[in-house]
Amino acid sequence: MRLKSWPGRSARACAIISLLAGGVPAAAPAQSPAAAPVPAIALVDAADAPQWQALAASTGWRVIVPAAADNPDARVQALEAAVLEAKKQGVDPERIYLAGRGAATAAVFYTISRVPDLWAAAIGIDGSPQPAIDTGRVFAANFRTVPVLWISKAEGDQAFAARLKNAGLNIEWRAAAGATNRAVLDWLAGHRREAFPATIDCETNAPSFARCYWIQMTRFDPAERNDMVPSTRVSTGSGAYLNLGGFEFNTADPGPGIAVTLPPHYDGPLRNGDRIVELEGRPIADGGAYVEMLGRYQQDKSVVATVQRGKARVRIDTSVSLPRRDAAVTARVQARYLPAEQEIQISTRTVTAMRVTIPWPVATMYWNGVALDRVEGPGCYVLSQEEELLHAVRCH
Repeated sequence: MRLKSWPGRSARACAIISLLAGGVPAAAPAQSPAAAPVPAIALVDAADAPQWQALAASTGWRVIVPAAADNPDARVQALEAAVLEAKKQGVDPERIYLAGRGAATAAVFYTISRVPDLWAAAIGIDGSPQPAIDTGRVFAANFRTVPVLWISKAEGDQAFAARLKNAGLNIEWRAAAGATNRAVLDWLAGHRREAFPATIDCETNAPSFARCYWIQMTRFDPAERNDMVPSTRVSTGSGAYLNLGGFEFNTADPGPGIAVTLPPHYDGPLRNGDRIVELEGRPIADGGAYVEMLGRYQQDKSVVATVQRGKARVRIDTSVSLPRRDAAVTARVQARYLPAEQEIQISTRTVTAMRVTIPWPVATMYWNGVALDRVEGPGCYVLSQEEELLHAVRCH
């Protein structure tokens, strides 16, 4: 995943949360670990902590801040570790809400897709999910039990959210102009995580992110692909990007073109203050139009970008590249518990071993239509496939 292709956080994005309710609540006294469990907001970006702490203070909610990490997957794992520690300190595991603003909105969607079973709900303010989707690692199945509220104001965001909803994401869009601090907290508080949902569905391309509520996928085999359980990978464009070095931009840029933000030690052809205003002679109306324009590229191509630099227009010869996609084969598990029949039905693709932990009375368990022996009652079971035979044994 190209982090520097993720849209940058703008001053407008940073200001939204402090402007929603017109005031910062007073800090609440800290809760002791022995107190009743309290809700918490888990942040994908530690830099956002002061704003969210101010917003949550009046309710007594906690804010969970992850340690720094070097890449997106490491950041997800750091946040997961912070959540597990927070649970020991009195945070309610059924009321942990994921949050991000600006560029971190993409990380909200990426994090849900990696570890869906930690969150009661999630919220992204401004920014765009597009950079996360462009990684090829966002799977609609993982959003089944995690509703996401996306608050933004860029033109086209509502239509984009509708496309994501049609792709299977559990997403709700609201205009920033009508949002308030209280509405944000009330929306989050209206959702609770269920530790053992009767129906689960998860997909992954990485063994390190293979947990799905009460099932842990532990061994994969691409040869065991089951076409009755298709992939839910979300794709809304090609993910193409301009080879102009690691610059950032804001998808909500009103245009014309997009203003670039350059990192320290940038060594490409752009300069601070530049606006990319044309691509192959076609004007770029705004940030959303730029994303849409790049999304139409289906192969690498040499192009000419036009940059507004002060009063001058500068021609830059460059190229459009498509990101390297992960292998198409992924692992997916679908499972449901039927209480009337005391039956569990599991369907998988490319999974040859898993741990199943169930709290319910169970008389029969099926895996890809085959009834498993030695499954009686609640508890933990290891399911495996060996030489075309399916086995189930109690966990040690």
